[in-house]
Order: sequence, then structure tokens, then C-alpha cells
Amino acid sequence: MQSLDRDRTTASRLRPRYASANIRTWVGFKQFMHLAEEAVLHWFRERGYGPGHLYHRYGVGLEIVDSSVLLSAVLEIDDQVDAQVGWRRPGHFGVRLTVTRDGKPVPVLRGRVAVALVTERIAPAPDPPPQCLAPLVVSTISAVAEPVTPLPPVEPFTFQWQARYFHCHYSDRVQHGTYVQALEEVVDRFLANNAISVPRMLAERGWIPVVSRARVRLLADAHMDDQIMTSFAVTDIIRNSVFDGRMDSYIIGPGQPRHVATAQILHGYANTDGASALTELDPATVAALTGETP
Repeated sequence: MQSLDRDRTTASRLRPRYASANIRTWVGFKQFMHLAEEAVLHWFRERGYGPGHLYHRYGVGLEIVDSSVLLSAVLEIDDQVDAQVGWRRPGHFGVRLTVTRDGKPVPVLRGRVAVALVTERIAPAPDPPPQCLAPLVVSTISAVAEPVTPLPPVEPFTFQWQARYFHCHYSDRVQHGTYVQALEEVVDRFLANNAISVPRMLAERGWIPVVSRARVRLLADAHMDDQIMTSFAVTDIIRNSVFDGRMDSYIIGPGQPRHVATAQILHGYANTDGASALTELDPATVAALTGETP
């Protein structure tokens, strides 16, 4: 096959994974982002360029390098999700996810996903990639990374972890989904460190954090066994209803830390009684999020 058939929108039907129903039957933001990734993978598979074929035939790894999503409605564990993926420009896709409720389509995600085909260090490569794939092929993720705006002068919360084999693709490189998971974990750790942990807020107020916007970007390659430091800081409180935060991940060790991923996330709180409106952040919660005196 020598064409990507870029003008045709690809549709697929997906379901959330059962492991993602952590609070009631709601699905968390991480699963939304995984579903967007699956939809893009389906776009490639439908054209004969699935990840396994790309690796074994051309020696490249299909990697999500940037995923930005707006989440407009709750996703339930039993929902069937209709996905539409369209090509925007080389390696960049628009993704829409909808569910059907009361016989009508309800949008749950609108997003942008960027893909690169990274030349793998140890993969077999009997054939060069075809011409239609050439614009997507890079030697390292840093070749397609956008510049990062410096974080405002705040003191971030940090934790360290080691890149294990289950964080990686193709026996080597830390994958995008790992940083999505790291974003989920660092927010959870940050809230617990600031005395407003998820279990505490659930038990005392019936509150659970909900996400309306998230973006996770890869900036450089990280590899299996690398030591990684991930930081998180709240950067803004908006209308006393949501808080904006940023994650950054760095390889640490000899020499200067190397920036390998960054993310932004917009959080609010919903009440587990099923009410759809966001809960107003009281002064004590704002103080806990910002580290300031109420």
C-alpha cells in the first residue's frame, strides 16, 4: 500500500475498560485519552499500517507524541463509544467521541492527537518506509517536540519513579500512555500531600475531582530503567470552580535533568450524588490547592 487515504474519516466503536470505573460507574480522564489513542490506531490499521506491521516491516514505532482533549460529558462504564478520526496535516488528527443517550448522540470528547513513527534502535527493518509514511518518520521524539513555555515561579510537588518495561514500547522507549498515567498519579499524590486526598474528600464531602481538559506531550525519549522525576503545581484557580495544573517529567541522574514530557490539566469537583454541576471551591480548599492561608 502506497497511500494513506487521508481524505476519508474513519469511524470505529469502542468501549471503556472495566478497570477505569474507579468512582461509581464513571470513567476517568485517563480512559478518555486511551480511547482517543485507540481510535487513531484504528485509523492506521484500517489502512494496512497497524503498529505491529510498521515495526516488523519498516522498523518504526508508532508513537502518540501529543494528545489534547476537551471532555464535555460524563462517560459511563457500559457506554458504547462512537469514534471519528480525521487527518488534519501530516501526523495530526482530529478525534471526536460520542455516546448515544435517549436515542440522541452526545459528544463526550473533542481532541487533537499527533503521531510520529520513531526509528527503533533494535527493530528489524527489511524495507524502507513507503513514501506516504516518510513525513511521519523521525529518529527521536525530540525532533517533533514543540517548545515548552516555562512554568511560573511556583514550588512544585514532586515524586520519583523508575521506567519499567511495562511503561515502554518496543522494549525501549517510555510511551505516551505512561505519562497520562503519571499525570493521574501525580495529581492524586499532590492532593493527598495537601491534606485533601481523594478518599478524604469522598468520605467527608462526597466530592470527586473531574477533568474537563487535559493535554499530554512528549518532549524527548526516555528509556527503560531511566529514573524520572515528575512534578505538579496548581497554576490558576478559575472562578472558584476549577483549578488549572501542570505536570513536568524529567530524566534525572548524571548531568542536568532532561525534560521528557509535560502536561496541563483542568480539574473541578463534582458531587457523587450524581449532580452534574461543578461544586464551588470554598476558601479552605483553595488554600489547600495553592498553599496559601485561607
